Amino acid sequence: GDITAKKLINHFGSAKEIFTQPKKILQKIPGIGNKIIEKLQKSQWLQEAETELNFCSKNNIQVVSYIDKDYPYLLKKCPDSPIVFFQKGNINLKNKRILAIVGTRNATTYGTDFIKQFLYELAQLDVVIISGYAYGIDISAHKEAIKNGIQTVACLAHGLNIIYPKAHTEYCAAMIANGGFITDFGFLSPFDRKNFL
Repeated sequence: GDITAKKLINHFGSAKEIFTQPKKILQKIPGIGNKIIEKLQKSQWLQEAETELNFCSKNNIQVVSYIDKDYPYLLKKCPDSPIVFFQKGNINLKNKRILAIVGTRNATTYGTDFIKQFLYELAQLDVVIISGYAYGIDISAHKEAIKNGIQTVACLAHGLNIIYPKAHTEYCAAMIANGGFITDFGFLSPFDRKNFL
């Protein structure tokens, strides 16, 4: 998990160092038991990480690590923030006002009209609109942000190898041009509905 990974990185100074430590050293760290040590010693994880990095490289996906200077400052303040996330596009969250807009998938006319007016008025401010790329209010927020020249970022519950829902593929180019996509799921992660929570 992310909390344990951060503990290990902070202890050893880098992710690479974790994988070179003998079992007896790892056992001395509070909260690191035999189950975690056993998993750390499997070469499968490093092979999967290499596969993930190759995919990212070929598809212009940036990997942002918890220790990178580009990692969002406020996200780093969350104890369970992801150790790594993937992003695609022209995302700039530094010194920005960030506004998350999420809502029902079955948006009413009133809801979509409100989003149109709200984002029209927000266009004067230097904000970033974050949403989930889902049907209803989420996609309305992204579309209105695009229309008003506001940077918009979709947080996805799956890897960047797919777009879900498929119907929203038509907005991908505009999203990437002024914002983009973020996820903490690699492309090797299975698509699972429980991730949407």
